[in-house]
Amino acid sequence: MELYDGLPVAVTGGLGFIGSNLALRLAGLGASVTLIDGAIPGCGANPFNLAPIAGQYELIQASLDQPHLYEAALAHARVVFNLAGEISHVQSMRDPERDLHLNTLGQLRFLTTLARVNPGARVVYAGTRQVCGRPRYLPVDEDHPIEPADFNGIHKRAAEHYHLLLSRDGLLDAVVLRLTNVYGPRLAIGVPGQGFLSAFIARALDAHPLEVFGDGLQLRDPVYVDDVVEVFLRMGIRQVLPARLFHLGGPAALSLLDIALILAEAAALPHEVTLRPFPAEHLRFDIGSYTTDARRLQEALDWNPQIEFAEGIRRTLDYFRLHRAHYLATPAPRPAVLA
Repeated sequence: MELYDGLPVAVTGGLGFIGSNLALRLAGLGASVTLIDGAIPGCGANPFNLAPIAGQYELIQASLDQPHLYEAALAHARVVFNLAGEISHVQSMRDPERDLHLNTLGQLRFLTTLARVNPGARVVYAGTRQVCGRPRYLPVDEDHPIEPADFNGIHKRAAEHYHLLLSRDGLLDAVVLRLTNVYGPRLAIGVPGQGFLSAFIARALDAHPLEVFGDGLQLRDPVYVDDVVEVFLRMGIRQVLPARLFHLGGPAALSLLDIALILAEAAALPHEVTLRPFPAEHLRFDIGSYTTDARRLQEALDWNPQIEFAEGIRRTLDYFRLHRAHYLATPAPRPAVLA
């Protein structure tokens, strides 16, 4: 990681959840950090996320479809971490054109600009497991068929292809990381549509009972944000890539009910976890169980996720108890949101 000392890097979506955690780590490593973020409502931007490194980064407030505002910064970046975009599955179904604009048009303008002003640049893109849709087998590897269950998955798949096409043409040097459910400090728990863990954490902080949709047996492998940041950093400076597409998941598969019970225990909630039927809107894009086959990534980096869920959720709750006012100005809504 000493290679990052003095290295000029750019982070899109740098005011958001994963982007800000990555920016904090980069600043700690001595990198010269430029953040590009349009602070688009609903996408999780929060300037407080960067409070620990105030004055140690440059912020360009621009959405990806405004390349004239950030192309000079891209020209000087040695590594680009691309985390901008919409992640809400619910919102993508309600307003697919908005999702299309944020996750495809914006990405296309950003990547073609990067290829023009900084040809061959290493770029690490935050993709999503959602592109695979309902799994045909578990765990899900990189060869799994692509059958997105919502517009967000379709548009994120297109963005994957933009990165891969430009790399095949020698114009960029891109890596795509398909992420499972990421959680941890700075998660946008006050913003709707950020996933079931966001909703669970917000409810737990307000001592509301946790509700799980369905029978609670659906599997997930949540991954702590520090583990995700570590992978991004390693991919940013790895000279030889054995592949350009990797799946990144957490250390263990847990049922949604077990996740809720572990979180409820960590939060000392006085109420039992309850099950309730899926709302019709969410059932349309529910994928059932999902677990990640991350062997390709583990072999490439000789690395495994380090933070078990019980420890990660304890750290997450500790952070939000200390900084709650910056994320939940009002009591969390009672209905859970599963995504």
